Amino acid sequence: MRCAYVHPVLFAAAPPAADPAARRSLRARLRAGPLARAVAKVDVRLYRQLREHGHDATLELPVKRFSRLGEHAAIWLALGVAGAALDAPRRERWLRAARSVLYAYALNTLLKTVVRRKRPQLEQLPALISTPTSLSFPSAHASSSFAAARAYSALLPAQPLYAGAAAMALSRVYLGVHYPSDIAAGALLGTLVGSAGRAS
Repeated sequence: MRCAYVHPVLFAAAPPAADPAARRSLRARLRAGPLARAVAKVDVRLYRQLREHGHDATLELPVKRFSRLGEHAAIWLALGVAGAALDAPRRERWLRAARSVLYAYALNTLLKTVVRRKRPQLEQLPALISTPTSLSFPSAHASSSFAAARAYSALLPAQPLYAGAAAMALSRVYLGVHYPSDIAAGALLGTLVGSAGRAS
């Protein structure tokens, strides 16, 4: 008995529909005046660039794993605790820096609940990683990472810290869970808060 050939594309899973709340959020930004409209357009353009290029399974998996290290500022807080444990003469400086990372994360979370911007979710470009909340602005990964880079740079070489912070922040756009402006705002917030915790 012969079986008819069925092209696999015909039965491929349809991409998930864009979140209506996310689309409403973007439309509201486009209606919010010339500056907000310009930022929103740049956001979507850069977001598409990072979501549509340089993606394959061999790269996405390590980026996901790396990005998860930044959830709730975990990797940066762990660095501060390890520094305090291993570097007794500078323990107080390590703890002060670690507290600034925690404060940046807490302040970021508060701002998210006030601004309530929804995460990007455009047709054909679903997010590649799950998130604790649906709120997007500012990016907690960016704020905690740049707070850590700024605060710990008095204790460790600055260049690898900032490279790690930038990679962590950009991973969130690459994985489709933040707009670039979320990252920029988070980086600015983190740098300001981290400066207060930087004991030279």
